[in-house]
Amino acid sequence: MQFLTQSHGCRGWKGEMAGRIRAFDWSRTELGPFDTWSKSLRCNVQMLLASPVPLVMLWGKPGYMIYNDAYSVFAGGRHPYLLGTPVELGWPEIAEFNRNVVDTCLAGGTLSYRNKELELSRNGQPEAVFMDLSYSPVADDDGRPGGVLAIVVETTAHMLSERLREQAQAAYRAENERVRLALNAGALLGSFVWDIKANLLSGDERFARTFCFPAEQSLQHMSPDAASARIHPYDLPQVEQQVQQALKNGGAFNAEYRILRPDGSYSWVLASGCCELNEQGEAFRFPGVLIDIHERKSAEESLLKFTRDLEQRVVAEVDARLAAEEQLRQSQKLEAIGGLTGGVAHDFNNLLQVIAGNLHLLARHESENPNVQRRVGAALAAVERGAMLSAQLLAFARRQPLSPAVFDTRQIYQGLGEMLQRALGENIDIDVQMPADPWSVHVDRNQLENALLNLAINARDAMHGEGTITISGKNLTLDRQFCLGKGISAGDYVQLSVHDTGDGMDSETLKQAFEPFFTTKADGHGTGLGLSMVFGFVKQSGGHIDMTSTPGEGTVVRMYFPRSMRIQTREQPVRRAQHDGGHETILVVEDHEEVRDTTVEFLQAAGYQVLVAANGDSAMQVLQDGTKVDLIFTDVVMPGLIKSSDLAAWAKVQVPPVAVLFTSGHTRDIISRNHQLSPDTHLLSKPYSPDALMSMIHHVLGGD
Repeated sequence: MQFLTQSHGCRGWKGEMAGRIRAFDWSRTELGPFDTWSKSLRCNVQMLLASPVPLVMLWGKPGYMIYNDAYSVFAGGRHPYLLGTPVELGWPEIAEFNRNVVDTCLAGGTLSYRNKELELSRNGQPEAVFMDLSYSPVADDDGRPGGVLAIVVETTAHMLSERLREQAQAAYRAENERVRLALNAGALLGSFVWDIKANLLSGDERFARTFCFPAEQSLQHMSPDAASARIHPYDLPQVEQQVQQALKNGGAFNAEYRILRPDGSYSWVLASGCCELNEQGEAFRFPGVLIDIHERKSAEESLLKFTRDLEQRVVAEVDARLAAEEQLRQSQKLEAIGGLTGGVAHDFNNLLQVIAGNLHLLARHESENPNVQRRVGAALAAVERGAMLSAQLLAFARRQPLSPAVFDTRQIYQGLGEMLQRALGENIDIDVQMPADPWSVHVDRNQLENALLNLAINARDAMHGEGTITISGKNLTLDRQFCLGKGISAGDYVQLSVHDTGDGMDSETLKQAFEPFFTTKADGHGTGLGLSMVFGFVKQSGGHIDMTSTPGEGTVVRMYFPRSMRIQTREQPVRRAQHDGGHETILVVEDHEEVRDTTVEFLQAAGYQVLVAANGDSAMQVLQDGTKVDLIFTDVVMPGLIKSSDLAAWAKVQVPPVAVLFTSGHTRDIISRNHQLSPDTHLLSKPYSPDALMSMIHHVLGGD
């Protein structure tokens, strides 16, 4: 079946799962060997792999699982075990549910669930999860249902948020009910009659006690002024206004106010009465009652506070959700650019390597021709600019290989200060403010120095070459509120900031500052990738970066890196490598023929014995045939079942171990974790020069 080869039907199959599906031994299942698969099965798998949505196909009666990269993330620790496994074995805790799904869809039916609650085992513990599930049959070559296509979207976070909202609403309704009961249970505090003409109050004992009249005071001759003196100063003007309104027009009177208690506190009361008018329309009598509403007012205040707190919680939840959604959109954008950039970078850097390799060879062959040397030099400079552009794109997309170590901020600046001053010029003053006892960070020092240099050069340009740039470091403990929506966790961080007093930016410009290819500089004076590269490096290092700016006042860029508690890395003295060759035998593993040819010529010219292999499969055959080699120089990304990481694993267990040097334009995390290289992993990035190649080989072989 020719269409299943690398050069035909599977060329569009990309991603980790595409490789795993091709490499899996399907002959152990009823599907049979990979190259015997039916056309319908291949088409369905190709559609599944191309989707960004978590998809899994359950093929045949057992429901053999074939899924895409997004579903592998959902599967968590069960990946890659689930691949090729019957669904009932892969998810035993919901075996009955999945058996019904397979039987229903193979019979031609469909199933759909919204926010379906299932209990799955995660981290060794049962956990209730919610999912939107959609199942539909997929046809085999004969048009009959041959499998089931499942769309799986986890909605656990949404459902938990909805439950919190419902709980808050229930609490709100309970609080309202408590307020209503408090209103109905108001207690009578006494009755009174105000003789308006004589300006005297008469009332019962409860009324007199409420206003703290003396015990010997006549209940028929109480002073209205003495009663008014007990009303809270804040409430008194409104009460007097309501009294005057009632005296003027007669009718009902209702006023809520606070009365001073003997212990100095205030109690809420409701005075309710009616102003009576005589035949001449003059107010002469004002009877009423006093009702205790303190509990009701306390309940209302509690409800108001609860409502405000609830509103704040809702606002915070909405803000957090918006921030999370924005973070997700940004992450998805970066992942999309990263995937595109990775593929482009690999092919682009291979092309640059071919161009650079042949230019170096031409320069050697025409060493006496000054015109050739001049033109080759110009072309190599253009290659270097292309390589730098590719590296900046990889940095923004968080795909650059990093070699982190542990340093504190003072160490970093001490190694960078002199270079900064030369780069910025004599008219720029650098004000460095570092803490007396700086915390350590675990970062790639070269990339951090490049980031600081980029920010400082931007600051210089914003100040038109004159002024003071402040570079400062701080030890900070960030709380959960600050970290919300930023993709980092609360804890200890080291802040590095670069502050200028230049032109500054408006809000619209600030929003786009970190986007690739966005620049405010004139044409030819910037690629728009400097800040993007810094952004990608900080995020890839597990940190956060933000920027504040005011037009006419300047800009501050702050980078936050997690504090490292590891022992600081000792700086090793740099020794100059000898570039002369030796008697060693080097196995060159490279699938790109033109890159392979130029590399072999470089090595042979340096005196090395060279063996070649077009891919990992051929290289492993050479090694297992007993051929002795001193170094494996291998491309990272190659076709075939045997990966470069497999060659490195083989080399490590030999006695003695065989040295390995990787090369690539984009590693795709094959030899790294989050593109962070381990200390014993050596990588020469494409494009490379003959001198760089010889220097790195000499280093890996233990020559320096």
